[in-house]
Formats: sequence, C-alpha cells, structure tokens
Amino acid sequence: MSALNRKFIYTTSAPAAIGPYSQGVLVDRTMYISGQIGMDVVTGQLVVGGVQAQAKQALTNMGEILKAGGCTYNNVVKTTVLLKDIDDFNSVNEVYSSFFSSNFPARAAYQVAALPRGALVEIEAVAVLGPLSDS
Repeated sequence: MSALNRKFIYTTSAPAAIGPYSQGVLVDRTMYISGQIGMDVVTGQLVVGGVQAQAKQALTNMGEILKAGGCTYNNVVKTTVLLKDIDDFNSVNEVYSSFFSSNFPARAAYQVAALPRGALVEIEAVAVLGPLSDS
C-alpha cells in the first residue's frame, strides 16, 4: 500500500493553535480543520458581542484556514458545532447560514461543559479539496 500525502496547514491570518495541534491537516484530498473559537487574530482575545459575534469570528477564522489549504466554504462537507449553551443554537444558526447558504454540509451540534478560553462556541470542519459536483 502506498503512503498518503499529509500536509500541515498553517496561516497567520487565523489564530495560532493554543495547544499541541495544527490549524488544519490535509490528507490526500481531505482537509481536517481544528475547532475554531471566536478569537481575534490580532489581539489574541475573544471578540466581544456574545455568541453571534464569536460564531462569526470562528467561521471567519475557519475560512482563512480553508483558503490556506486551497479550499472554500463550498468544499466543507461536515462541521461540528460545540456550544456552551444549547439555547444559543438558533442564534448560531443565523450566523452559520450566512457562511453556508446552500448545499449545506452535514453537521452535529452539542452543548458542552466548557470551551477553551471561556468561548461560547467552537466550530470544526472537514473539507474535500478540489471541485465538487452535486448530484
């Protein structure tokens, strides 16, 4: 069996990892994007404005990592949304739908006990590199 190509994705346009992990990893044509919180890349702090502002920043950060790996939001096939409070589900959906407006990726959403840095939301994704056709 031949080895698959693995490439570690990093961009200064998104916050650096705050632990021993990569922003993203591309294996063959599949890109795995680590969970993104609403951290401002310049200040290194969570953005103010509540869960919607944090969700928007998390998805913006994800977009920068996607771009660094040669993808766009259209390449995303699966996301996981982690929420500090499941009652924020609809608020996050409002923001999420401005990034994913059709041909939605598969998704799971969970309430969790706590998130890094006291974040209200964290979003991770799996994307597939290259053109996709819908059937």
